Amino acid sequence: MSKRITPLAWVKRLLWRVALLLALFWGGGIALFSFVPVPFSAVMVERQLSAWFSGDFHYVAHSDWVSMDEISPWMGLAVIAAEDQKFPEHWGFDVQAIQKALSHNERNENRIRGASTLSQQTAKNLLLWDGRSWLRKGLEAGLTVGIETVWSKKRILTVYLNIAEFGEGIFGVEAAAQRYFHKPASNLTMSEAALLAAVLPSPVRFKADAPSGYVRSRQAWILRQMRQLGGESFMTHHKLY
Repeated sequence: MSKRITPLAWVKRLLWRVALLLALFWGGGIALFSFVPVPFSAVMVERQLSAWFSGDFHYVAHSDWVSMDEISPWMGLAVIAAEDQKFPEHWGFDVQAIQKALSHNERNENRIRGASTLSQQTAKNLLLWDGRSWLRKGLEAGLTVGIETVWSKKRILTVYLNIAEFGEGIFGVEAAAQRYFHKPASNLTMSEAALLAAVLPSPVRFKADAPSGYVRSRQAWILRQMRQLGGESFMTHHKLY
């Protein structure tokens, strides 16, 4: 006589199977994209589906994959200067930045500050959904460890630059360079790279082709940080280019 499976046991079994499938999917993705160009990201899919469901059939999430050799070294330096200056040294998480962000957020509940590294942003943009939740942050942490374990820092930066959102439907530095400067990403100047990096915190709100005073001031700050890091030599020294 077969043992009857209770509803709770059935749900637990289903959840374990779903978790196993997701682990295999994400693990396979991390392994595959360690050397294969990324055709699209989870955030790109999310943006496209959201546009379609809202009735906007003109929106097209667009990106053009390019290797690091086809990206100006200024661009990699700009996003490091703007988003994660300890990128070459940390193991996926900037503990000091996290502590500062937590302290700031306790004092300023209406002005939440993040502390995501480029590695965390890459994991989220590539394999997860946008938004804030403890579930997503937990999954992001696990995927970040996987990416940092399997990929080189150069690979993480390459993927990040190819899937980062720079405007409405504009994903990746090549699409951004063509859209805003009518040139390939390989020809971006120091100033242009800093301008693109300046819109990253909110690429839909901030416009690279119509920069506000805040964006211009952030661009100037990023340029100063780029010089302080050591310019192009920073990228070659850390084997990021």
